[in-house]
Amino acid sequence: MKLDGLHLHFSREEFAARQNAAVAAMEARGLSALLMFRQESMYYLTGYDTFGYVYFQCMVLTADGRLVLLTRSPDKLQAKFTSVLTDVRIWVDRVDANPVQDLKAILAELGLSGKRLGVEWGSYGLNALNGQRLQAGLDGFATLEDATDLVSRLRVRKSPAELAYVRKAAELADAALKAAEDATAPGAFEGDIIADMQAAIYRGGGDDPANEHIIGSGPGALMCRYFTGRRHLDANDMLTLELAGVYRHYHACLMRTVGIGTVDPRLVSMHGAALDALYAAEEALRPGRPIGEVFDAHARVLDRAGHAAHRMNACGYSLGTTYAPNWMDWPMFYHGNPYVAEPGNVFFIHIIVFDEANGLAMTHGRTSLVTEKGSETLSAAPVHFVRK
Repeated sequence: MKLDGLHLHFSREEFAARQNAAVAAMEARGLSALLMFRQESMYYLTGYDTFGYVYFQCMVLTADGRLVLLTRSPDKLQAKFTSVLTDVRIWVDRVDANPVQDLKAILAELGLSGKRLGVEWGSYGLNALNGQRLQAGLDGFATLEDATDLVSRLRVRKSPAELAYVRKAAELADAALKAAEDATAPGAFEGDIIADMQAAIYRGGGDDPANEHIIGSGPGALMCRYFTGRRHLDANDMLTLELAGVYRHYHACLMRTVGIGTVDPRLVSMHGAALDALYAAEEALRPGRPIGEVFDAHARVLDRAGHAAHRMNACGYSLGTTYAPNWMDWPMFYHGNPYVAEPGNVFFIHIIVFDEANGLAMTHGRTSLVTEKGSETLSAAPVHFVRK
């Protein structure tokens, strides 16, 4: 059976254009090659799709456009099936395995001895131990420079083909939110709620999110991370949900707090403030403007409403195709961030208000696309305060 490129999600022409852009970025930095350890970079440039990055794995892109993947045997066919790669090398599992030496031999074969090489040091695919081995193994062989951001800066602006997947992800997120809200009621089990939410995504042809969906009720509603252990909703309760619709690894996120039973009036007021902050942040997300202004807009609204002590120090981040352990992409909304928004950027704006003293939580969030004139909300989900 011929597997080569049988499961591609973009045209070969698009992959070639991305690779050419990466080579141009390398040349601008004076790099002879890029050593990639971020799975996102590999997927973006070639389509290669795997969770094999939990072991040592490196994709090399040279200044003349050659691509070589060094990985383990289980990913040999994975690379053929999902990517445009044609040169896949295997390092062998054994007690004394040192794949850095295999990589060094590849780099020598490519004529990269004595050259300046970019490395994705800031990568979940390159743990500290392997990073130390890489540094030691290539010491004196080549000059290594941090190039963690090189492909990320290309990925942040989505192509029309990518945006089609983002829009599909947003549709799946809306479906998942509706399923979760429909399942929410006094006495409902959190496990059933999250199961219905995830089922809507899978039945829509979607993927696993790059990190767990977040669900928490009672005191857990004040958490913005997943934690293990599910509970049944009380007769009077609140439920925080943060989820991502995912399609071809592209994410579109939503965040909500739902009221159950008799709702504290302060929660209704917090919802109004959170929604106003969301609208202000979306209005501030404009092409040609630094994204730190998005954070400032949200902060002004919440501070005026008396929630300066209850808000976060960031209010969202870029979204795209990301792999575990998280769906957060670069860059992030925080005060003073100088990154200038441009058309094709996709951002998740989340408004989080946690009043620990009173045990109250309110969240609101959705995904937006930066356009030529402003920003476009990708979710069609209602924004009113849902009570069950």
